[in-house]
Amino acid sequence: LIMSPAMWKWTCLVSHLLLSTTVLPLGRQQPLHPKRPFITFTGDQAEGNFNHLVVDERTGHIYLGAVNRIYKLSSDLKVLVTHQTGPDEDNPKCYPPRIVQTCNEPLTPTNNINKMLLIDYKENRLIACGSLYQGICKLLRLDDLFKLGEPFHKKEHYLSGVNESGSVFGVIVSYSNMDDKLFIATAVDGKPEYFPTISSRKLTKNSEADGMFAYVFHDEFVASMIKIPSDTFTIIPDFDIYYIYGFSSGNFVYFLTLQPEMISPPGSTTKEQVYTSKLVRLCKEDTAFNSYVEVPIGCEKNGVEYRLLQAAYLSKAGAILAKSLGVGPEDDILFTVFSKGQKRKMKSLDESALCIFVLKKINDRIKDRLQSCYRGEGTLDLAWLKVKDIPCSSALLTIDDNFCGLDMNAPLGVSSMVRGLPIFTEDGDRMTSVIAYVYKNHSLAFVGTKSGKLKK
Repeated sequence: LIMSPAMWKWTCLVSHLLLSTTVLPLGRQQPLHPKRPFITFTGDQAEGNFNHLVVDERTGHIYLGAVNRIYKLSSDLKVLVTHQTGPDEDNPKCYPPRIVQTCNEPLTPTNNINKMLLIDYKENRLIACGSLYQGICKLLRLDDLFKLGEPFHKKEHYLSGVNESGSVFGVIVSYSNMDDKLFIATAVDGKPEYFPTISSRKLTKNSEADGMFAYVFHDEFVASMIKIPSDTFTIIPDFDIYYIYGFSSGNFVYFLTLQPEMISPPGSTTKEQVYTSKLVRLCKEDTAFNSYVEVPIGCEKNGVEYRLLQAAYLSKAGAILAKSLGVGPEDDILFTVFSKGQKRKMKSLDESALCIFVLKKINDRIKDRLQSCYRGEGTLDLAWLKVKDIPCSSALLTIDDNFCGLDMNAPLGVSSMVRGLPIFTEDGDRMTSVIAYVYKNHSLAFVGTKSGKLKK
């Protein structure tokens, strides 16, 4: 993790506060040293929850996405600017939204829940996506949160009708000599005909350009998107893919997901619904999305399965951890939090585990699967394509580490789970978030828990 001096100062401040403060459940925090309390910020209580937070790595400024508000804070949590995003007259049944065509549904004052917050460093702007009007995004100037643009005239401008704050995840792929790309992954809430679950969009230099958020490629046969087949919902009516985390590394973009699956328990003739955590990988340059591969991930310790992904964070191994894992200090490591079992998504059990994955080992598993499928072995093996098992097709070609697919054998699923290395478990206070970085060759992880504790 490379930090600017301002970002390092902010990180050190947090670390210092963590080290000098006893951490108790929220509402009962008592500083160990009265002269060194936590720095806190409390927004307008009437507006509801905070949803997302990003830190400008160049300035240390903090951008906070909330219900009906975007805040810009200094590194010591002083309010610098606010931008109002709602409420406004809306109805979630209006599609396209009434700002495009007349809607017969009754309109009521509706809150705008922030669903995604991203800093576009190249163009010095903030991408803030909300829940109003089936999910549209604003582009705000970082300096003063002035609205630079708000595309809403085309169907691809509406990202998702889901009103949960964690329903959209975005990854920016930046280029030096052309427009950037925005990979968007979102829950579709039973509306696959309206919303792709993953797509890549144009991030034009001009925030008001006609092509802003348009698909990178789109014709009558192929587009830069993945849609869940409508038939899938006849088998699993509440099927959706929930996106927990996303990042880019090397030639690929990755998303970590949670999705339902119907399985037959041993000795049973009936199927039951469970949730499976999966990593999804796409090539950055794949405009037709032929490179889509997903692989199940999980963790096990002392015979206990941890399969419900709660949070994740990409970091480097660092010299000390790298030596024990047999990798290089600059190799990418995924720090992940799983809760026990795989039956309940919304009511996860309190038993949880912090596990690490070497990204290269996941990529090796994906390469093995691609090679076997292009030898004609097995089926595409995707839960959301289970309406029919599509067999792999044989083709004579060399598949290396950067293979990006053909218009065959895609999208593709890996059947065998990649298991992470459990490094810490918590039985009573479920871990819900994680960040990590390398300091003096050591890998450090901070985890947050259900009751509001922080663990270093």
